[in-house]
Amino acid sequence: MSTARTPLTHAFAAVALALVVFAPATLAQEVTDIGYVDQTALSNIGSFTDASRQLAQYKSQLDGEFAAAMRSAHGADEQARVSQEFQDKLADRQRELFGPLFEKAQIAIASVASSKDLSVVVDKRIVIYGGQDITQSVTDLLTGIGDPVPPVNTPPPSSVGYVDQEAIDATPKLKSATDTFAQFRADQTQQAQSKLKTVKTEADREQVLKDYQDAVAAKEKDIITPLVDQTRDAISDVAKAHHLLLVIDRGDLIYGGTDITADVVKELGG
Repeated sequence: MSTARTPLTHAFAAVALALVVFAPATLAQEVTDIGYVDQTALSNIGSFTDASRQLAQYKSQLDGEFAAAMRSAHGADEQARVSQEFQDKLADRQRELFGPLFEKAQIAIASVASSKDLSVVVDKRIVIYGGQDITQSVTDLLTGIGDPVPPVNTPPPSSVGYVDQEAIDATPKLKSATDTFAQFRADQTQQAQSKLKTVKTEADREQVLKDYQDAVAAKEKDIITPLVDQTRDAISDVAKAHHLLLVIDRGDLIYGGTDITADVVKELGG
């Protein structure tokens, strides 16, 4: 379920995760409505492991069909079409198997969060200290008799905000920087590969690689770093305006929270 991330996305995710607007002492005193779930533990529930087993079996079947189809494919375009076709088949089967399970788990998390007056639930892996562990309560609902019932109330206002990195990445300023950097890196890679074909010693090879790494790092510092700083400032300003205590990446949020993405995009001029 993970996706490839650009240097910008990696950097911005770190910014969002690390951004604490007020002091830790304030957090300890005021943030008492945050829960967390160990999603790894949930994935070990019988229904999820059974779905994983079925998906693995389906993939094994597809692998054979894919290999046969690729042998019959003529040309790069046909091979690309076949590859995409089989990727889509696997993705469709994954959604078919896991979609209902994820929906049921989301309802269970919302139900437990509502019963405990939690305004936000995050992934356990980002929690170092504090918060309420609701993993067992969610597991009990998912393994009990019948399906969990959605809570009547919506999440209360939260002092935890979140940003959608994909939406931020899509702003013209950031997308342009990402494209420029990607093109530069591709050009540098091609040049380095050409030089490596002609080197005669290991020292020459190491120098080519060092020159490549130095050029890419310098370009990243020139293009990416200023935007990371601007994004950090934008998130901080918006968070303070909303009186938020901290901001996390949307990918680490499971339930609740205050979405400040649109305001951050606006602050960035997107």
